Amino acid sequence: MTVSVEAAVSSLPTFLEGIQYFGEPLPHFESLGQSPAIAAGSRAIADPTDPAAVYQTLLAADALRYLTLQVTASKASGHPGGFASSVEAYASLVMLGHKNIPTEVGHHAPGFYSAMFLDRSLEAMGILTVEQLRERFREQHGLLGHLSGFIPGILAPAGPLGQGQHFAMAAALLHPGTLFPVTIGDGGLGEPYVLSSIGHFHTAFPAVTNFLPVLVWNGFSQEHHSMVSTFTNEQMIRYWQANGFDQVILIDAKDFDAAGQSGAYADSTRFRFDQRLAFTAAVLAAADRAAKAALGGELTVLILKQLKGAGVHARGAKSHNLYAQHTLENPEIVSALQERALPVAAWQTVRTNFERAGGGPAARVAVTESVLPLANLGTLPVEDHALGSKVVATTAIGALVAHAGAADRRYLVSNADGNEASGIANINSALKIIHPTPDPLYNQAPDGQVYEPLSEDACAGLAAALALMGSRSLWCSYESFAINGLPIWQTVTQAMAELRRPTPSTLALFTAGALEQGRNGWTHQRPEIENYYAALMRNGNVFVLFPTDANVAQAAYEWALTTRNKGIAIIASKSPLPVRTTLAQARQALADGAIALAGDENPTVVFAVAGDMALVPVFEAAQQLAELDIRSRIVSVVNPRRLYRPTDVAWESCSEPDGEFLDDANFERLFGGEVLIAVTGGASGVLEPVLLRTRAPRREVFAWKRGETTASPAQLFAFNGLSAAALVERARTLIEES
Repeated sequence: MTVSVEAAVSSLPTFLEGIQYFGEPLPHFESLGQSPAIAAGSRAIADPTDPAAVYQTLLAADALRYLTLQVTASKASGHPGGFASSVEAYASLVMLGHKNIPTEVGHHAPGFYSAMFLDRSLEAMGILTVEQLRERFREQHGLLGHLSGFIPGILAPAGPLGQGQHFAMAAALLHPGTLFPVTIGDGGLGEPYVLSSIGHFHTAFPAVTNFLPVLVWNGFSQEHHSMVSTFTNEQMIRYWQANGFDQVILIDAKDFDAAGQSGAYADSTRFRFDQRLAFTAAVLAAADRAAKAALGGELTVLILKQLKGAGVHARGAKSHNLYAQHTLENPEIVSALQERALPVAAWQTVRTNFERAGGGPAARVAVTESVLPLANLGTLPVEDHALGSKVVATTAIGALVAHAGAADRRYLVSNADGNEASGIANINSALKIIHPTPDPLYNQAPDGQVYEPLSEDACAGLAAALALMGSRSLWCSYESFAINGLPIWQTVTQAMAELRRPTPSTLALFTAGALEQGRNGWTHQRPEIENYYAALMRNGNVFVLFPTDANVAQAAYEWALTTRNKGIAIIASKSPLPVRTTLAQARQALADGAIALAGDENPTVVFAVAGDMALVPVFEAAQQLAELDIRSRIVSVVNPRRLYRPTDVAWESCSEPDGEFLDDANFERLFGGEVLIAVTGGASGVLEPVLLRTRAPRREVFAWKRGETTASPAQLFAFNGLSAAALVERARTLIEES
């Protein structure tokens, strides 16, 4: 039975304003629930077997269920079912004093918001009452549909599945002695990345076990049964053991079901009250055991098996999200809220415990709520390579990376396809590949700083997560394979755009572009990632850089290291190419966005070129045009984000905003001419800023079309219509048309 707000209490605590229903007094509350189990000045319950601690953990679980459902129903939108099946585990971890909890499941967002409300973290956003919690849910500048970097106390974003473990592992690496539980859904467990990434991480860092996967095994994904729903408990345990876990701790709600619910998954909220307490006691004890094992050097997983939707408006996949009819007046919603309603005194106990747990609100005590101190890198050994000399741009960057890694022992470089193959063997030589087998021939050492799993997701995941957590890193990849790591890199850069603290930018170096991969064929020729970055540039904090040569490559890395809250990708060749700029010119090109490399003061034809190898046929074409008395200019597009107009990019809303753009007069100085020909050996989208702003009456784009096996880059250029002859012919045609 429930009672109205008015009848519940004459003077309602402010934070409870907006609660729809209050319940009648609970059994044993006076003896077990009245005095908070986390004492004043304490960070956690003193004894997980204490009946009062168990009782109040159950109160917390029901409070989380209630808030999650009421908040989502207030907008008839959101996802209550998955989190509802995990609340005993989440509440247990909080009662044990653990506040650094990322998740792999973005759909659990309303549950995490409810927890942040209960521990007062959301007061930093001006959310002091349940009414305000409801109003701000799924609203701009409020509580986003999925977790982000904007929400106080939330450790990491959560969007695409298979990402959360990277944040937990990165945090564990940076903060020994602190536990980082990470909730993982059994729907997300179907992603191949979760356990494979944990496996490589554990091999590389066997002593780092202070992250704790918490599997929410509820039998369902978004719209159907999960792919692991047919596992028996024994099969699930063996599955984790086969992936290297020392401790697999599983609590099954079915074992506490005296009513005999049908199916393999039980809903604990349908148990008798004494059985609910027994189940909660088992989860609390299991969480305590799992936490101690993880902190004690054992790779551990905690598995909570409970039916999806436990205690909310529906069960199974039908509980996953709300539809338009699921308002606060909907009978299913009303019934579920009334069933979970708590008395006012119980709410106050839960809030006090959550606020005290871990030493205070997560918005104050979580590791991501403060800036991680960084090592001083000193002066980078930048070398001003002589004009005309041939230098490998990636190798030039590698020398700087080696210096940074030596100065900052937390610096991590990741690469799935091998640094040596990318012209950056100097990174391996200086920093060593992390491997349990020491071998100087292969630059392997257990305490190395080069992380090499054969998975771009694992590479991008750990590197980007380290940057988000406040440390420096570099993700290196062949351009052709980077697409497999971009989803988490994009998640992190978007989170950085709204992060409430400065953190090092997440950096990437993409090598071995399509034009260098002729004999490998189309499998290694996939420059479509450049269009991916072209779209991301409008985000406001994403920069994709195309160094002209080794000097610009060094300047690009040098600049990137100084930035905060950005995503910066450098695309450079591993082939020795001519140095066309001085170091001073390189730095200016990076600031302006482009640099004129050659040509006349008043050109007829302007070549706007993104990339280094693409300059080879362009210089040849310019020479042929000169022989025809046609004036031309070659402009290297180095930093296309600088060439947009300020209104093209959402830079003002970014944390650590960058509002530097080339003005119209200087743009015209670089690109002014009768004919503009945009050229790239990759995707054309990166040249959009130039095409948007040019005043040239005639324009053309030469870009990558399709991969093919060839014996040389020149043949691949020709196959894609990027030869000097093709450029000259098109230039002459455009001049004749003008």
